[in-house]
Amino acid sequence: MSVERVDALVIGAGVVGLATARALARAGLDTLLVESEAAIGQGVSARSSEVIHAGLYYAPASLKASLCLRGRELLLQFCAEHAVPHRLCGKLVVATDETQHAALLALQQRAQVHGVPVQSWAAERAQALEPALHCTAALWSPSSGIVDSHALMLSLLASFEAAGGTLALHTEVLAAQWRPGQPARLQLRSGSEDMEIDAAWVVNAAGLQACALAARFDGLPARHVPRAQFAKGSYFSVSGAPVFSHLIYPLPVGAWLGVHLTLDLAGQMRFGPDLEWLARGPDALDYRVDPARAAAFQSAIRRFWPGLPEGALQPAYSGVRPRIHGPGEQACDFRIDGPRQHGVPGLVNLFGIESPGLTSALALAEHVVTEHLRDAQT
Repeated sequence: MSVERVDALVIGAGVVGLATARALARAGLDTLLVESEAAIGQGVSARSSEVIHAGLYYAPASLKASLCLRGRELLLQFCAEHAVPHRLCGKLVVATDETQHAALLALQQRAQVHGVPVQSWAAERAQALEPALHCTAALWSPSSGIVDSHALMLSLLASFEAAGGTLALHTEVLAAQWRPGQPARLQLRSGSEDMEIDAAWVVNAAGLQACALAARFDGLPARHVPRAQFAKGSYFSVSGAPVFSHLIYPLPVGAWLGVHLTLDLAGQMRFGPDLEWLARGPDALDYRVDPARAAAFQSAIRRFWPGLPEGALQPAYSGVRPRIHGPGEQACDFRIDGPRQHGVPGLVNLFGIESPGLTSALALAEHVVTEHLRDAQT
C-alpha cells in the first residue's frame, strides 16, 4: 500500500476544524481535512444556539475568556468580508428577584475585567426595551449577537479550499502512530477503502469523539487524555410572531447558562438549552427532544416571560456538548494540548471545546498556528 503525505491533517469538519484547517492552509501547509460524516458541520456545530458571545462569563486568564474576545473580533471581521449573515442584536442578562442582584453585580464586574461593554439597567429600562419581560434588574450587553452557523461553515470551507486545502468526507481515522524522528502515520478508512497517510502535523478537532480518538493515538500517554463527559441540551420553539427582539438570558448556574431565549436571523424565538447529563457516549446519542421536558422549560421561561401561553412550546432540536468535567464539578477551560503539554511532536488535541466554541473558532485556529506550529518552526 502506497503512503501519501501531507503537511497537516485536521480531524473533524465542524466550525473549529474548518477554521483550523483554513488557518493551516493559509500558513502555507498542504492541509487535508477529514470528516467521517457525509457533510461538514453535522455534530456540535449544527446544534448550537448560534450566539455570538461577548465574553461576559469566563474566568479571568482562561483560554475561554481570551479566545472568546479575540474570536468575536475575528468572527465579525470574517462575516463582514464574506457576507455571512449575522446581527448584533444585543442581550439582556436578567435578575428575576432581588436575591439575584449580587450575582448580577458580580457578572458585571467580571465583564468589566475583560473589557466587555455592559450597562447595569433598572427593571424599568429593560422593560421599556422588551415590554413582555419580567425582571428586577438587568445587564445590557450590546456586543452580543447571532450568526448563521451553517453559512459561516460553508464560507470557512470555501476559504480553506481557496487556500489549497482538501476536504475528504466519509473518511474515518482508525488509528495514528508517532515514530521517533518521523511524521505521524494515520490509518484512514474512506468508504470501503483503507489507506495510510503521513502527516507532519495532526490536529484532533473531532468534538464529541476527540477523547475517544486520542485514546487510540499510539505514542500519546494515557494521562494526557481526559475523561469525556456528555451533556445534552434540548431546545423548544414558539410559533407565531416573536414577542422579543433581543436575546434574554437568566443568570448562569455554574457552567450552565440556563434556559435562555435566542432568536434566529428571521426573528423567530427558541428557548434552551436545558442540561441533561448522559451516561453513554456519542455512539449512542439520541437527539430527539422529549416533549415531557416542556414543563420544566415552561417554569424556567415564565420567570422572565410570565406571558408565555399555555401549551405554546414545541420541541425543536437538541445538541450535545463534549465536556471534560462531570456533574457537580468545576467547569473546565478549553484544552489545547500541543507538544509542550504532552511531548508528542506535531500533535495538537482540542478537548472540551463547547460554548463559546462557535464564537472562539477563528481564535482557536489562530492559537494552534501561533502557539504550536510557529513555535515548532523557531
